[in-house]
Amino acid sequence: MNLIKPQISGLVSYVVKHRLYLSEPLIALLFGIVVGPAVLGWVDPGLWRPEEDRLMGYKDSLTLALTRITIGIQVFFAGVALPKKYLKTEFQSLIMLLLPIMGIAWFICAFLIYELIPRLTFMEALMIAACITPTDPVLANSITKGRYADQSVKPSVRNIIVAESGANDGLGYPFIFLPLFFIMARSDEEFYGPNRHLSGIIGRWIYETWLYQIVLSVILGLLIGWVARKSLRWCEERRMLDEDNFVAYGTGLSFFCLGFLGIMGSDDLLCCFIAGNSFSWDDRQRLAAEDSGFQDIIDLLLNAAIFMYIGAIMPWYAFDDPNGTGLVPWRVVVLGICVMAFRRLPWVVALYKFIPAIPSFKEAIFVGWFGPIGVSAIFYVQVALEYLPKDSRDQVKRTVEPVVYFMVFVSILVHGITVPMTKVVVHGATLTRTLTQPNETAKPRSSLPINLDSIRRIGVAVPMPTYSAMGEQVTQHGDLDARRAGSQPSSRSHTRAGTPLPNTLEVNRDIEAAPGPEGRTVAFST
Repeated sequence: MNLIKPQISGLVSYVVKHRLYLSEPLIALLFGIVVGPAVLGWVDPGLWRPEEDRLMGYKDSLTLALTRITIGIQVFFAGVALPKKYLKTEFQSLIMLLLPIMGIAWFICAFLIYELIPRLTFMEALMIAACITPTDPVLANSITKGRYADQSVKPSVRNIIVAESGANDGLGYPFIFLPLFFIMARSDEEFYGPNRHLSGIIGRWIYETWLYQIVLSVILGLLIGWVARKSLRWCEERRMLDEDNFVAYGTGLSFFCLGFLGIMGSDDLLCCFIAGNSFSWDDRQRLAAEDSGFQDIIDLLLNAAIFMYIGAIMPWYAFDDPNGTGLVPWRVVVLGICVMAFRRLPWVVALYKFIPAIPSFKEAIFVGWFGPIGVSAIFYVQVALEYLPKDSRDQVKRTVEPVVYFMVFVSILVHGITVPMTKVVVHGATLTRTLTQPNETAKPRSSLPINLDSIRRIGVAVPMPTYSAMGEQVTQHGDLDARRAGSQPSSRSHTRAGTPLPNTLEVNRDIEAAPGPEGRTVAFST
């Protein structure tokens, strides 16, 4: 599957990206749906899982591993792609997007899920909403690159979208673990003991999530990026590193962050983003990555692989289960529309004046609308299912996956066709205005027959060069300069091998040639 799709899309990639403005994730998702069990049935990733995992019905280690690796590499590239010292210069803008706007989006999504999806508690709705709160770096990368982004989106807006998508993937842990801790507290007596009340839950959330995962990952990310940057510079100055390894060094560094922080149990995704920006703090790595195009190749491969996989595992059967989870098509469709409309757009527009990276109302609409839901949501679904207690309610286990997957499908579809639909609407409006608006400067043409005798013939005088008897070319400008100096032009300038040259080269004998400034003309008729 991953071999066929790139071969087909590669043949028409220019038309798809630069003519139709369709995103690579949308094409890959649709291709995965077609070849998956829902349509052709050529590929069924559900059969790849062990038998006991399939019987459990919710734990999918393969999906967790694929999404984790994809997001880790993408957020590292997002950190590298930011300008010099970006996290320092745009700290206020990033904090506004990560804390108040992300928090509001979390509660809004939870309220919508609680109202539209039956048989869920509000704490379970908060857990599901935390999965779709972060913006996706893979989809954000497809929005901020390409012909449309280069022509229509300001660099400051592109950078803040990339920075937000890279940072809030790691910051999704506090949002998802707060409701998880409340759900786990009902059954985890061994861990909580007498502290199963509110203070014990909040205390665990602070020191385990904020301190050990968030703060520690930021510190380690800064340290890893700084050491990597200095060591790479030291080896480069001593000619110990070739160009190929210089470009690929960052990809290996992202795997190191994933493995090292994964062993520690800390936030490896946030560490990858911070390490990427610290690694490119002096802007050298960003410029090298742009010149090489290596990251674009990795982006293409990751997009093709992960979104085809998501399309193949899309749980279509679970979207219509009125007797089980209570999900019916109209509920998930209405939920998708409401999430797209109210999750980010109103709050970014309302608070954009406090975000220096968003200079105007137009850019605020763009940033508020393009907060896609993608691979990170699938990742957090697997995290939630992994941490849910075995004796927790079966309703939330069976509901979280179809709800989040449908939100991912809606986001990829809506954000994938937004740019081409915008181009169609703008082009149609421009064409309509051009056809309907009268041209006030144009004069109406007469319907009388044309009188050929009334056409004025025009003669164009073109100065011709002259030649001497010895073959030396003397220009008219030379004769003119001689006259200005008070001397006569050379007499041989009008002869060639002793033969006088005519003063006029007649192109049409019916036209009387007008003498030029030096007495030599060529007459043309029109």
